[in-house]
Amino acid sequence: MRKITINIIRFLLALTFIFSGFVKAVDPLGTQYKINDYLIAWGLKDVVPDIMTLGASVLLCTVEFMIGICLLFAIHRRLVSRITLALIVVMTAITLWLAITNPISDCGCFGDAIVLTNWQTFWKNVILLAATAVICRWSTDMVRMISITNQWIVFNYSALFILAVAGWSLWTLPLFDFRPYHIGANIQEGMTIPEGAPQPQFETTFILEKDGVQKEFTTDNYPDSTWTFIDSKTVQTAEGYIPPIHDFSILSNDGEDITEEVLSNKGYTFLLISPHLENANDSEFDRINQINEYSKQQGYPFYCLTASTQRAIDRWLEMTGAEYPFYATDEITLKTIIRSNPGLVLLHGGTVIGKWSHNSLPVIDEEQFSLPLDKLKIGQMTEDSVASKIAMILAWFVLPLVLLTIADRLWAWTRWLKKDKPI
Repeated sequence: MRKITINIIRFLLALTFIFSGFVKAVDPLGTQYKINDYLIAWGLKDVVPDIMTLGASVLLCTVEFMIGICLLFAIHRRLVSRITLALIVVMTAITLWLAITNPISDCGCFGDAIVLTNWQTFWKNVILLAATAVICRWSTDMVRMISITNQWIVFNYSALFILAVAGWSLWTLPLFDFRPYHIGANIQEGMTIPEGAPQPQFETTFILEKDGVQKEFTTDNYPDSTWTFIDSKTVQTAEGYIPPIHDFSILSNDGEDITEEVLSNKGYTFLLISPHLENANDSEFDRINQINEYSKQQGYPFYCLTASTQRAIDRWLEMTGAEYPFYATDEITLKTIIRSNPGLVLLHGGTVIGKWSHNSLPVIDEEQFSLPLDKLKIGQMTEDSVASKIAMILAWFVLPLVLLTIADRLWAWTRWLKKDKPI
């Protein structure tokens, strides 16, 4: 029973680490943004350069994924169980600090796939800590799924796979988009509060004084006029419903809000997204300018949304010769919309139908300039089938490991039949 229990715990831990590492790897920039949030809370944001936080993001997802793989296949059982225990101890301490001080809304342990509150994250880590302590104590009870001589194949293949996923997601866009601005999402609908949804609740406390004594009262026990009002305070007791998109706005330099105009447009709208133009990749500005020229010829609005200062905008204009208008949008919103700086988003009737990083911008040749978007491939909603992506992962990663495991076990069984020492 002990061995069965140990292996059930080991499989659950393995799947947790594999999932956590994978959802970070498909969105390494999102993990980097979360690391930056921690650095801001610790007052270290200006000390650590972005290249190091990005490297830490890729390293973190790789380590978590590989710990999960090693637990799943029982590779280096003693060493991996101790590393896992040390990691969980550190993460539990950090999440306890998060839960008490609440400097960040969520820890980002499962990226945008599953968002937990800080207290939920802490108790999740407590459970993981207990589970890891158990397998660390009886690590040799974990049954190997593959021979020691073939473990290096599983380890190296898994490392290459997760690094390839992270690299692909950095070069193009996240393989899976868990954010509210995914392809197929209507922004206006995402900003709507459903009828009957719970509203935020508040409680007001009044501080009054009588005969030199101050007391606190609520509306339920408010005293008579012999008490003198001193102060009041209002606290939110319940958050209520928060729509998935609640911070999207587009403002001109003079403060004009064109959000409704953009989202209510029944036709096509191009949005060039750049949280900070001073850090934007300018290698493809010719293609961006070409798309802008096409949009002007066809009568489609083209806006650049940025959180940059006017000085940064002027520098971008000087470098690229851009002729499109610039509008202000919140930096966090822009980073949420697309994981690329710059990135291109195509709306149709307020619905996201296409997203491209600066490394994979669409090409519109001279023959296509006279054709409207509904006649072009980029004017159709980009295929973003989750099922096809899962099938690709199964074909390129899971299936080879399954076949290797079966072949390894058959080889071990054959040796056993020959009375050799079982592996």
